[in-house]
Amino acid sequence: MSHKRVIKFTRWVGSVVIIAVLAGCVTTSDSRFAREADEEKAVRDYVQLATAYVSQSNYDRARMHLDRALEINAESPAALSVLGLIYEREGESELAEQAFRDALAEEPLYTRGRVFYAAFLYGEGRYDAARNEFAKAAADSGYADRGSVFYNLGRTEQRLGNAEAAAAAFERAVRLGRSDLRALLALSTALVEAGKVDEAAFHYDRLNTMIARNPQIDHTPESLYTGLRIARHRGDQNRAASLALLLRNKYPNSEQYQKYKALMSDGK
Repeated sequence: MSHKRVIKFTRWVGSVVIIAVLAGCVTTSDSRFAREADEEKAVRDYVQLATAYVSQSNYDRARMHLDRALEINAESPAALSVLGLIYEREGESELAEQAFRDALAEEPLYTRGRVFYAAFLYGEGRYDAARNEFAKAAADSGYADRGSVFYNLGRTEQRLGNAEAAAAAFERAVRLGRSDLRALLALSTALVEAGKVDEAAFHYDRLNTMIARNPQIDHTPESLYTGLRIARHRGDQNRAASLALLLRNKYPNSEQYQKYKALMSDGK
């Protein structure tokens, strides 16, 4: 915990003395603020370095920089959140959760830390708790990566079997990132699951057009399966057969191809 110095002012008689004391106080305050600003910057820099090393799975180097950050400010929400990531990657679930909780206890409005915590809960299979944390994070209209938060919220709702809630979250993700293929596909799939196939077709057509225009992007098993379900609903058998052939040839071992075979065997 960082301890701020408390400066007590003594009342003196005489204007010259008062001026001298106040002048000295201003100097001390300026110095303190400068020192605190330098410390905050140092913590940010160390956390940034630690985060980069975590992304490279170099946890020893990440810890080294986090230790320095926490030496400066043992209650830094950013440093505690990254510490939680390290514990999570190392399989220390209890320590990870405690670090995430400590970070949010220090700063409940630290959205990035809340997203980390929500992702941790999702990975633990605690979907109800993850949904609550993602929903709180999504409420932060100033968060830079808000579209991804809504996307993750939608994925969590899917895990809970809430197709309509998932579709609503994915729709927000699409609005926030109109060129996000991942969100478009997720929205299309969720709408199909919710029985809103005509709405799904609108978003899927956008997705399909974007894929067709970019030779570096290819269909995934999920996009092919979602497309053929929409085509079958529209009565476009040629389109459905074409997508089914692609799914069989490119992804014969995929979960989606197994679903397609089950769909055909049921005659649906």
